[in-house]
Amino acid sequence: MAEDDSQKTGISRRDFLKSGVHLAGAFGVATQSSWLAAKGYNKNLMHLEKSELSLGFVPLTDCASLVLAKELGIFKKNGLNVKLQKQSSWSNIRDRVTIGNLDGAQMLATMPLASTLGIGTIQKPMQAAFIMALNGNAITISHELYARMLELDPEAMKESPITARALKKVIDMDRKAGRDPMTFATVFPTSTHNYELRYWMAAAGINPDEDIRLVVISPEYMVSNLEAQNIVGYCVGEPWNQLAVKAGVGRVLTTKYQIWNNSPEKVFAVTNSWAEKNPNTYQALLISLMEASDWIEHSDNRSEVANILANKEYVNAPLDVIKMSMTGTYQYARHLPAESFPDFNVFNRYVANFPWQSHAEWFLTQMYRWGDIQIPINIKETAALVYRTDLYAKAATEIGLTYPASTHKKEGVHKTSWTLDETGKAIQMGADVFFDRQVFDSEKIVEYIYDFNVHSNVVTRNKLEEFNA
Repeated sequence: MAEDDSQKTGISRRDFLKSGVHLAGAFGVATQSSWLAAKGYNKNLMHLEKSELSLGFVPLTDCASLVLAKELGIFKKNGLNVKLQKQSSWSNIRDRVTIGNLDGAQMLATMPLASTLGIGTIQKPMQAAFIMALNGNAITISHELYARMLELDPEAMKESPITARALKKVIDMDRKAGRDPMTFATVFPTSTHNYELRYWMAAAGINPDEDIRLVVISPEYMVSNLEAQNIVGYCVGEPWNQLAVKAGVGRVLTTKYQIWNNSPEKVFAVTNSWAEKNPNTYQALLISLMEASDWIEHSDNRSEVANILANKEYVNAPLDVIKMSMTGTYQYARHLPAESFPDFNVFNRYVANFPWQSHAEWFLTQMYRWGDIQIPINIKETAALVYRTDLYAKAATEIGLTYPASTHKKEGVHKTSWTLDETGKAIQMGADVFFDRQVFDSEKIVEYIYDFNVHSNVVTRNKLEEFNA
């Protein structure tokens, strides 16, 4: 795609609303969009079922598409009057959407799946037709634990991406000494963070259900709990890893991107009943988020995104901390220089917003692996009910946005960027490898689940194969 002036200079909020410019990708990579964002989407403005909306978010940098859709006036020009409501925890987000107190919300990519299946909550079918961001998490540990790992296995600590081999040796030593298991934290029982941390540990032979203690802590309280030595490490989104680094409280071991390149992190989710009652409103919402995500992805807009997110009503964190990951750099420890990391936060590139059903299927395999799903279900059917590629396609078609023709892709096969060409329009994709070089093929779902040496499955393979024949 040819680079135009807007790609070179960036686009201010004011210019965005005034002129019909072509928006471009971050860090020199053009996005696929070619629609005129400033014209907005007003086909159904006179037919919106509901224009006054309350949407929830948790103070993390990947709430950006919701925040910028409001701050840029995108919601408004698409006929929506949106009130954003900051929530203290993911369970609060889920519950308020469930009872209808919120029309929709930023959610973890796993949450609509868990809610639809009734895992850890009352069963309430939900759906996600929009992925808000890829990547964005990291595993941070205390300096004391890092020093122990380095002492026991200095070679393992040189690996890139780093594995949990040295952590396994610390755990084994503590067990022999009769010490209690170490405590790690994630943000929600069925969170992406939970499955990433477990996947990373289990690859080194650590059983998270037996060898450590896992607790749930809200993102904004991770750093204080690490400093108070209530936990030795955690997996969380930004800015709460970079804040620990800046404060000298801990250091980052590895990131979500390094565990699984360009994997989904947050989604915009609603209940099925809300979507059925408000189809035009839902489409206007999806289009607004598409517009906002495209604007955010432009590298010259990232500093302004950070400025807005730093405000008290949103993430409420130091600007320099938010800028670190948002502007394409990352710092693993306070004494180390920041590194270039342009894919730490991906909001629009690589068709990031497209809800691949194969992504949903991978999360469901992990729910089985760790015993969160305790009955046999048809995995493909469940993924298709929750990750609504059809609704994404409908909204994208309205604004001339290119999207994949398929709903599935293999994960773990592309070490670098690659091109998806299914419709005669090439789409640039990002790397998708797992750090342990495993490959996920949705045509071999059950085989994949039972191929792991470390697991806590409670459903037999024969039973699951029967439901997924």
